[in-house]
Amino acid sequence: MHVTLRVREGVPSLRNVRLVREVEDSFRKACDRGKFRLIHYSLQSNHVHLIAEAKDAESLGRGMMSIASRLARAVNRVYSRKGRVLADRYHARVLKTPREVRNALAYVLLNARRHAGRRAKPDGKLDPASSGRWFDGWRKRFGIARDAPAIARPHSWLVQKGWRRHGLIGLDEIPAGI
Repeated sequence: MHVTLRVREGVPSLRNVRLVREVEDSFRKACDRGKFRLIHYSLQSNHVHLIAEAKDAESLGRGMMSIASRLARAVNRVYSRKGRVLADRYHARVLKTPREVRNALAYVLLNARRHAGRRAKPDGKLDPASSGRWFDGWRKRFGIARDAPAIARPHSWLVQKGWRRHGLIGLDEIPAGI
């Protein structure tokens, strides 16, 4: 599924390098909870996009509670602040077809390009505030990331292989809304 978390107004940008590293360290500890897996993510200035797998609604709820609380604690730790970070509960959309999964992967991993719009230049670089460096579905091959992934390996056919029927993802794409 594609999940979106929004932060409250007044919370500093989530794209700060120090915060991105802190969030990744935190995600490493919670990305695979058995019945819930964080597959990919992208941190934007005021929201987070995730691709996740969950066995059922209860597993999704518990997994998202863990991810959301880890994100909030990381934000408060890095910015030396207290209080609520998230604006509301998460929004989740179930992905049912290979094309939906491919579109969601492109949307999440290339979301910074989408927000840049026409200003986005195809520079061939991965978004450092996303899990793109661990993604193996890019059209262009990259060296293997040396750090431990902050994401889990997918178990479902749709996310492992099915989406590839519609082509690998290019860094020059600017994804449409999903």
